[in-house]
Amino acid sequence: MEDIQRVLDAIGAVVWGPFVLMPLLLLTGLWLTYRLGGLQFRMLGRALRHAFIDGSGDSSDKDGGDISNFQALTTALAATVGVGNIVGVATAISLGGPGSLFWIWVTGLVGMASKYSEAYLGIRFRTTDAHGDQAGGPQYYLRRGIKGPLGKVLGVSFAVFAVVASFGIGNLTQANAVATNMEETFGIAPIATGALLFILVGAVLLGGIQAIGKITAAFVPLMILLYVGGGIAVLCANLANIPGALATIFTDAFTGTAATGGFVGSGIILAVQLGVARGIFSNESGMGSAAIAAAAAKTPHPARQGLVSMTQTFIDTIVVVSITGLVIIVTGVWDQGEDRAGTMTADAFSTGLPGEWGGVVVSLSIIFFAFSTIVGWSYYGERALESLVGPRGTLPYRMVFIVALFIGSATELGVVWSFSDLANGLMAIPNLIGLIILSGLVARETKAYLKFDPKLTQPAEDVRRFVQQQKMDWS
Repeated sequence: MEDIQRVLDAIGAVVWGPFVLMPLLLLTGLWLTYRLGGLQFRMLGRALRHAFIDGSGDSSDKDGGDISNFQALTTALAATVGVGNIVGVATAISLGGPGSLFWIWVTGLVGMASKYSEAYLGIRFRTTDAHGDQAGGPQYYLRRGIKGPLGKVLGVSFAVFAVVASFGIGNLTQANAVATNMEETFGIAPIATGALLFILVGAVLLGGIQAIGKITAAFVPLMILLYVGGGIAVLCANLANIPGALATIFTDAFTGTAATGGFVGSGIILAVQLGVARGIFSNESGMGSAAIAAAAAKTPHPARQGLVSMTQTFIDTIVVVSITGLVIIVTGVWDQGEDRAGTMTADAFSTGLPGEWGGVVVSLSIIFFAFSTIVGWSYYGERALESLVGPRGTLPYRMVFIVALFIGSATELGVVWSFSDLANGLMAIPNLIGLIILSGLVARETKAYLKFDPKLTQPAEDVRRFVQQQKMDWS
């Protein structure tokens, strides 16, 4: 097992290193930002309004789709907002210094263009499966949007790696995180937690995407509010430290961080590398996974769902990750060293909240975040497998998935973490290549739609007529 661990770590270091995935993700985001004319900055306000206030008008059976655009957003958020928002951010700061948070923000901002493009293409090239449900995502738009062998190779590669990733970062590791925190916080044995996850997730999976959409629409906003509310309380208790923390973040992003306390010091390169890596790991922009959920949404035009999905990266990175990073920095626990990264966020919350509340909030958040990630990734993996073997793979996948949850709850998973990181990176590569190739189509059709409906207020019937006039055969 140690030999396997070393091999996986070596390959993962190359895939996630400064010469493969990191520049590919950043440059793709920058390229799409340019092609879309800074869409994420121009349209963010309207996108948030459409997602949370007036987007319900898109939920019409006339447009196909299985769930509302809000449910598609929360399903994607369920899979994305996870342990990485708590532990991953702490790891980046403990190794790269406060400046890492700045580069996490940069990654999130350019990643919003990637997220928009993925969701747009997920709707644009979706199809109807054997059960009458909508199926889409990179496994479809790579194959249908890019003609010839290249599109097929990219689509199949993404699907294979997505299935593998769903059992790693979307299952075993998350179940282990839930079991560990249930035992530490409430004294519940890991085996009991595994049995509980087996029952709860199994019940959700039986209902398909409709059940997943309904549960995440109710569950995800509450779990985010719990964590963000606790973080805001800590920040309010340390209000005087916020200006200094922000100054440190911006200066250290370009100068590096000197050694202090248990922190050994870091240069600019390390801050950038860790910030980009943790930012990508947190919001999944460019990985293509969120497009699978977006493809199930009821919407009269791909641009509308693309804008709604784009807000996912904003919520994940600019809101949730920022809360974690600022709380760690303003409370002064960020310089404890790498060995304390796993408990750093809990330490920060405990210093700002009375009694044991800080540790409880973080533990509950990890449990909720991990559970939501399991639910979201179960759908991603199932859809990826179905694109490879057809509907006959659905039931076996669900059965193996819930059994794996029980195993993950009671097993040490060092090798699985390394394997999961590698699978995540490998599934992103074909998707990013596809986004670059299809960027012209996304930019051209987005420009035409926003010229017709710049405020996202056109009635759905008028949008449908516009689609017919444009001869967009996507619905």
